[in-house]
Parts: sequence; C-alpha cells; structure tokens
Amino acid sequence: MTILTQDQTKRICDRVLSFSKADECTVTVSGGRNGNIRFARNAVSTAGLADDTSIAVQVAFGKRQGTATINEFDDKSLEKVVRRAEELARLAPENPEFMPAVGKQEYKASQTFAKRTADIDPEYRAQVAAYSIEACRKNHLVAAGFFTDNASFQAVANSNGVFGHQETTQLDYTCTVRTEDGRGSGWVKRNARDAAKFDAREAIEVAVEKAMRSVDAKALEPGRYTVILEPAATSDLLSYMFFGFDARSADEGRSFLSKKGGANRLGDKLFDEQVNIWSDPWNPDVAVVPWDSNSMLARQRMDVIKNGKVANLGYSRYWAKKKGVAATGLPGNFIMAGTDKSTAELIANTKKGVLVTRTWYIRMVDPQSVLLTGLTRDGTFYIENGKIKHPIKNFRFNESPVTMLNNIEEIGKPVVIGGEESPFSMMLPAMKVRDFNFTSLSDAV
Repeated sequence: MTILTQDQTKRICDRVLSFSKADECTVTVSGGRNGNIRFARNAVSTAGLADDTSIAVQVAFGKRQGTATINEFDDKSLEKVVRRAEELARLAPENPEFMPAVGKQEYKASQTFAKRTADIDPEYRAQVAAYSIEACRKNHLVAAGFFTDNASFQAVANSNGVFGHQETTQLDYTCTVRTEDGRGSGWVKRNARDAAKFDAREAIEVAVEKAMRSVDAKALEPGRYTVILEPAATSDLLSYMFFGFDARSADEGRSFLSKKGGANRLGDKLFDEQVNIWSDPWNPDVAVVPWDSNSMLARQRMDVIKNGKVANLGYSRYWAKKKGVAATGLPGNFIMAGTDKSTAELIANTKKGVLVTRTWYIRMVDPQSVLLTGLTRDGTFYIENGKIKHPIKNFRFNESPVTMLNNIEEIGKPVVIGGEESPFSMMLPAMKVRDFNFTSLSDAV
C-alpha cells in the first residue's frame, strides 16, 4: 500500500466536505500496512501482511449525529458515504451531550515516522524469527513469539477549517522461551518507533538467560516483600492507573481521584515525591500524533504527576464546558522520570527482595483504589545481598499502583515499553518498591 500524502488526504477531505449538506461535517481518512510473523515450538507458524484505507464521515443536524465509513475513494463513493451519514443523522435521537465540531486547531507535527520501520519486508520479519529460533535451538530451549510492524497515516478535517495529516510507524516484539522440560521460562518485550533501535539478537538473549536461570524454582512464603519491577511489569500495572486521570470519572465518584461531595483530588499529594509523570506528544522516543483522535483537539505537553502531586486531569469538551474550564486532548503517551541506574544496579543495592520480570492476567478488584490482582510470570527471582540467589515460584499479588508509587525506594532508567492492554505509548523505569503484597503461590512457570 502507498501511504497517502498530505496533498492526497487534503483533496479527499475537501471533496467529502463539499458534498455535505449537514450543519457540520467531520472527516477522518486513515490507512496502514501491518506486517507480522508468529513462531512457536521453534518454527514459524504464520506470517502475513494486511493493508487497508478507509474514510469515516460524521455529520450533525442540530444535536442529531450520524457516522458512516467506506474504503472507496472515487467521487461517487465519497458522496455516497456522506449521504449515508446524513441519513443516519436524521434518524438518530438527539445527543444530550452533543458538542459542536471543534474550531480550527494548530497541530505541531511530531516525529512519529521512521523510514527504516516503514521499509520492513518479509525477509526482515523472517530474520527476526530466525534469530529467536536459532538462539533457542542452540541452548535446547523452545521459543514462541510474535513480531509486528506497522506503517500508517491519519488525516482529520472538519467544516470549521480543521485539517491535520500525520504518518506513523511502530514495531512490537514479544517472545516467551521455555526449557524443553517446561520447568523454566523467560520472556522479553520490545517496542520501538524506529527499527534502528530494535535488536532481535539482544532481545532474545534476555529471554534465553531468564529461561535458563529460572529452572528449579523454590517456593517462597507469600507476604510483603521489597520488589524490583522490570519496566514491563511497571507498565502493565501503571497503565490501569492512567485511565483514572479523567476529571469526569473523578468528579462523579468513579475513580481513585474522587472526593466526597463531587470534588476531585487535583493538587493533592498522593505519591512519593520522586514520582514525576507527564505527557509529551513530541518526545522523540514515544512521539504520538499531535491531536486527540476523539475530540480533534490539539495535544499539548502536560504534567500528570509533579513531585508526587496530581498536577492535571483530562477534561473532555463536554465536561470542560459543564465545569467552566478549558478542554484538553487525551494524552497519547505517559513518560516517567527516572535515573541512569540499570536494573542490575537496583539489584546490587538490594539486601533482600524479589525480581519480577513481568506481570500477567491482571484484573481490577476495586476501581476506587485501583486495587489489582494478577500473577508474576516468566522469570521471578530471589535477591540476597545484591545478587540473584535463585529462581522462585510465581506469586499471585493484590496490589495498587497508587500504593506502589508511595513505596518507592529506587527508580531505574526509563525505557520505551507498552502495556499488554494499554492504548498508551509509555516510557517507564524499573522500580524498587517496598511492601509489595504477594498473597499466594502459583505453580505456573
């Protein structure tokens, strides 16, 4: 697929807008090429390449809205999708929370595209799988993994003069490595915008080492321990908390940032003073498109937690109008300040503790406190006197990232990492926290 240029998407958007007879019209043109390769039991199982381009048109007559999509671009098809959206709008009930289309926005371009990633081909994907499989065969291990790469574009426009066009790339790699007898397991995850920052050989060696070191795990009594969470474990826990930084859910009493009486905890100190988290669409490591795809508002750099205090909450246009404040686009990324310390240095500074490679099968127990339950997996180790002493059996935990961020002892170096079920790009560190609550043992490796 050829990624459409800004001139091409502008022409398409202008044509769609010219066909509309509604009070207002909003257009999104998007498309992309998604490649993948999957391997299991030391052999490639599937590989594929999919591409698509589509147009979504939303119109409004008063407070009645309709949306239609199509993947054809000739004038007849463009007019057809507009008429369909208008037909649906006339049939729809009024939206009590309707907000008119946003006024003209200034979108400052961000560095979301890397040609080296866009140029990834089947040979590259096969080589990633080959590196993973060969490293495991050599060590009598078994690999199962998934590599995906994406090159895409998105354009937005509306009848108020808004227009934005952005191209993006992304690659993601995960691999689980098991010993042939199933007694040891290791895992690795890598995310990158630019393929130049991804090294499959380096990644697989991490999983191989963890698998080999995790054999013959010993049972450790459940309880509260000092824990070093590697960045993948950190991201999976914090991503649940990030959803709570929404003013409406806080004001309506539905989040950990709620107060009695319909107030929220903006400005309150809820975390350790070391905690600083912000959103920045233009950070070169985790850049995101400069607009919020839901509202089309221009994104901005925004502190989320500053020196342990809740610095900002997200306001939708509807809720901002209701509360008499400025609306903000939803963050596309979260970045946490750290240090230059490696995970190995955090281990070296630990007298007794547990190293957690990843967390898995996480479920929300209590949204009011962000209490989560889940399991450790694929490499959990006991630390004594600054060294990994031996592997230990996995635990079930009950813990809140809010509590966790109050119990920080040391923070490591931030790295680019994506949560398993998170829509956010994240740059987060490994962390050493005290009193992490392990509630029971798990026999799974």
